[in-house]
Amino acid sequence: MTDASLVAIRSEFNGRAADYDDGIFHRDLAEAVAEFADLTGVRTVLDVATGTGLALRALEDRAPGLDLIGVDISPAMLAVARTALPRARWIEAEAAALPLPDQAVDLITCVTALHLIPDTARATAEWRQVLRPGATVVTATFLRGGRHLAPPKQRPFAVDHDSFDTAGTLRATFAPFGFAVARHHEWRGNEMGMLIAELRAEG
Repeated sequence: MTDASLVAIRSEFNGRAADYDDGIFHRDLAEAVAEFADLTGVRTVLDVATGTGLALRALEDRAPGLDLIGVDISPAMLAVARTALPRARWIEAEAAALPLPDQAVDLITCVTALHLIPDTARATAEWRQVLRPGATVVTATFLRGGRHLAPPKQRPFAVDHDSFDTAGTLRATFAPFGFAVARHHEWRGNEMGMLIAELRAEG
């Protein structure tokens, strides 16, 4: 990993790993994402920027027996995930460089991470490569006006909420990459609003 922003992101989330699961917001959101996901015909799920694996844990509770894969750039986050759900596959990798075969995944989830991914185009192209035909992506992004209004923390990496903070902006962001927003749902927890959406690959 040589990109300075990725190194900085990894460092920040390594530092947050020990108490990341303490917040009820992250746990409740993971459960909401698991409930929203259409698991019809799904065998293999890939959670991109999985963190401590909360989304995969919620999916395991809902539908035991799925083949679960979590990818993250933070080894400390992955260490927590492995302890919590040892049967899943946990891989240290970035969202735009997935060490998986083509057409190996039925569902990708990406929860509260799109705003951190430095190259959306490259990541999305990678996701299309590993998705099977007809497979979907479920994202959870911060709604416009739904985030805490405290001054933003100074970080050594870029954060882009604006490209994903309404159904319209999400649609516009992903349309050039061949994804359409099939359905979406607004969810609120801990005074924060989230947009949970299902994206389907076109063509």
